[in-house]
Amino acid sequence: MNTQIFSIYLLPITLAFITLGMGLSLTIRDFKNIFLQPKAVILGLVCQMIVLPIFALVIAQFSGLSDELKVGIVIIAACPGGAVSNLITHLLKGNVALSVSMTSVNSFITIFTIPTIVSIALHYFIGDSKEITMDFWGTFLRVLLITVIPCLVGIIIHQQHKLFAESLERPLKIIMPVLLALVMMGSIFIDKKENTVPITFNEYLTVIVPCLILNMGGMFIGFFASKVFGLRKKNQITIAIEVGLQNTGLAIFVAVSLLGNQHMAIPASVYALFTFFSAAAFGFIVNRKEIMKKNPQAKSTPEAAKETV
Repeated sequence: MNTQIFSIYLLPITLAFITLGMGLSLTIRDFKNIFLQPKAVILGLVCQMIVLPIFALVIAQFSGLSDELKVGIVIIAACPGGAVSNLITHLLKGNVALSVSMTSVNSFITIFTIPTIVSIALHYFIGDSKEITMDFWGTFLRVLLITVIPCLVGIIIHQQHKLFAESLERPLKIIMPVLLALVMMGSIFIDKKENTVPITFNEYLTVIVPCLILNMGGMFIGFFASKVFGLRKKNQITIAIEVGLQNTGLAIFVAVSLLGNQHMAIPASVYALFTFFSAAAFGFIVNRKEIMKKNPQAKSTPEAAKETV
């Protein structure tokens, strides 16, 4: 009897449903604009794949943690977020098309970057030259079924039945996060996992500060890099969330299944406890002016008019 109903079956189905729900608010033009003006995608991917891992190496170096935990910090940075970051971007009225595009692209890039980044961390902190490989076709199928196809279905429904799609937007903003929370709680507390990582209270206290610095620092890096390069506010928030919210499930898989080291998975397990909430809080903080302006008197400012894509 399978003891991981939530993790293996319900979570992927829920993520696909969430992506479909976000697709209902998108059009083909949203994606065309991104790839006709790819500065936001390129900047976001550079922050995710290059800047954040370097930042993680610096944090790990000065953290005072054991060498294995230092590698664990870097593993987190090597695993960018997926559908969860897309959902937070959607709830914060960021650029969902940009978020989904980054998720789709980085899912394939990480097949090559994760082994490289993790190998560098192993060599630097432990002197281990162990090589790891990622499943290309498994990743391809997962991205296709959870991200690409559901999003396309949502876009088609929006195009063919616009009023129906728009009528679902408000209830789905409540249903999607609640459904995801329920399934994730089932995955954590109900499923019996072979790869469960035991964490002592002392280990939690030791790792929490470096993890918080990585999480908050990643969001500030994405946000201010986007601001420096003149991206509009929606893209600044989107890139901040994409850079700051990491795929802890993937990080734990890399540590436990590919490296065979549960100790290296401890940072990811701790990081998973707060990252969703901190990313949402960060988005609300930087987006608070736009949220407060949701009234008939709200007018566009000269600064807003000057913002570029």
